[in-house]
Amino acid sequence: MQDLIKETLGHLLTGLQLEFSEIKIDAADPSMIRVDIISANPSRIIGWHGETLGALQNLVKSIVRTKEKLEKAPFILLDVDGYRRDQEEKVCRIAEQKIDLVRRKKTRVALPPMSPYFRRVVHLHIANHPDYQDIATESVGEGDYRQIVLKLKEGSMDEGEELQPIIAESKEERVEGFENLDI
Repeated sequence: MQDLIKETLGHLLTGLQLEFSEIKIDAADPSMIRVDIISANPSRIIGWHGETLGALQNLVKSIVRTKEKLEKAPFILLDVDGYRRDQEEKVCRIAEQKIDLVRRKKTRVALPPMSPYFRRVVHLHIANHPDYQDIATESVGEGDYRQIVLKLKEGSMDEGEELQPIIAESKEERVEGFENLDI
């Protein structure tokens, strides 16, 4: 399947005249195939807020699913020059900052709405980090407004606690760092 992914992505990039020098595949994680594109002009492949990259990712997944006659599309994640990795790290740092608030105020805090992929990144980061074993995460909301709520695990929080604001009303209330994050 790795050869098919490389070949398919290479044809798409060439056909769209998007410059690249190499395609690297990392399948060390059995739950996902990470594909890194090396390019002298990554912004053209990334597109506005990652839209071109996301479209390429969907095309590759669909083509691989069809050619391999798979029942379900494989979890393929395209990245260009570390663009997605940087975003993953940024969303995890933001969640870590909010964990401090959850602990200090013993309250629940909701992160801004984000894509299913970035919610998954945050859930896994917190669940697998030894310093955050007292923190629970849950996804709430629907559609484009689905978001993660961070809270202390059972017994660590006052009952009837109010949820901190989810959507900022003013510029001062907005979560720093989310303005350029393609979530």
